[in-house]
Amino acid sequence: MPISATPPEPRPKKALPSFHAALACLCLCILLSSLGTSIANVALPTLAVAFSASFEQVQWIVLAYLLAMTTLVVSVGRLGDIIGRRKLLLAGLVLFVAASALGALSPTFWLLVAARAVQGLGAAIMAALGMAIIGEAVPKEKTGSAMGLLGTMSAVGTALGPSLGGVLISAFGWRAIFLLNIPLGILAFGLACRFLPGDGDRSRDTGARFDGVGTLLLAATLPAYALAMTLGRGTPGWIGAVLLLATALGSGLFVIVEARIRSPLIDLAAFRDEALSTNLITGALVATVMMTTFVVGPFYLSRVFGLGETVIGLVMAIGPIISMLSGVFAGRLVDRLGAPRIILIGLIEMAAGAMVVTVAGPIFGVVGYVAGIVVLTPGYQLFQAGNNTAVMAGIRPERRGVTSGLVNLSRNLGLITGASAMGAIFRFASGTGDFATAPAEAVQSGMQVTFAVTALLIAVAIILAAGSRLLASRAVRSENAP
Repeated sequence: MPISATPPEPRPKKALPSFHAALACLCLCILLSSLGTSIANVALPTLAVAFSASFEQVQWIVLAYLLAMTTLVVSVGRLGDIIGRRKLLLAGLVLFVAASALGALSPTFWLLVAARAVQGLGAAIMAALGMAIIGEAVPKEKTGSAMGLLGTMSAVGTALGPSLGGVLISAFGWRAIFLLNIPLGILAFGLACRFLPGDGDRSRDTGARFDGVGTLLLAATLPAYALAMTLGRGTPGWIGAVLLLATALGSGLFVIVEARIRSPLIDLAAFRDEALSTNLITGALVATVMMTTFVVGPFYLSRVFGLGETVIGLVMAIGPIISMLSGVFAGRLVDRLGAPRIILIGLIEMAAGAMVVTVAGPIFGVVGYVAGIVVLTPGYQLFQAGNNTAVMAGIRPERRGVTSGLVNLSRNLGLITGASAMGAIFRFASGTGDFATAPAEAVQSGMQVTFAVTALLIAVAIILAAGSRLLASRAVRSENAP
């Protein structure tokens, strides 16, 4: 009997790349964009000397980046929806790396400012599309964890920037803070080329045209608001009034244009969705509150407790460190318990933290202040992970880019408002604008009033979130009713 040859075993199919590599690429993009926001701040005194620039001039190294990022984040998100998010993300990485190289080699001050503006455009692309691509790159059941990880990387970049920048400047000079971005950007580019999913027709809005008119109006309106909110105390009041008037007129024109155009930059009908509108508003309120801790905290710790700069830096680093540690855990809770529930838990925890700062700070001193931050910051991470997941979960694939841009825009506007409006409340409640000589009692009173206001803002956010969840549950019950 002939022995039949044993057929060769079929070769195992080549495993598809793990989504972890794609997620690492997106995390690196978020890290670079947030690192660019904070790393240049510590270099301002050095740059002022290097280029013989005034304080007002050198501020534009920070403002150029922030304005470009805030102004263009919605537009680049929409452009990614139309031409393909992976393709535009690759272009954004090239822009960011090239602008970083130009910044490092800049022989003149204003060329450096221009490089920072281009860098801000690249950062806007990475921030908007880094979140938008999550839907294609990560399994649906892992979305919350991925959003939590992106939030962690944003906190890492913001917290790491000043200390890393200080080390690099002292060791290699100011050009090193820009040169650092080149290898990291090239690594992110390589990971994106290898592991990010392609731009299929299902993920693109192939029938739409880019809204150039809406983009120009938004690009004129948002800087007017940002400049109005960040003007110095010595600036004449009429300039701020003119900028706010320009903001109102630009916003009105933008709404009129978007309502009539065939392919709008922002579909105004989307704001009829109670959940989306609530998520964006609460996101802005929460960002306002978090910026308050960075604006008020240093003055409070310095004038009331007499802490030196080094100790203040250590105390201020507690919040970002907690954000790093709690971000991934917050995302996993979203996957397990659902975004709406985590949003409310996070907001309640933030309100409790603000009240602890208000009450415990004057009683227990630095320990009481730190206790409030320890309560408030994990609540912020819970809210961020839940809110970002909730916004992106119900969005059609071809609108993810612009929606991610809106999320980033609401956050940036909240940060700008927190730095200006809450700073003004702090000055008013303290009864002085000269904190270098202000009595400790006045600064403490100002802190208590300011954090009481932040608690009220979070209470408003809780009411909005609870109302939105109630409306959603009623809608579900009505659909299931016989």
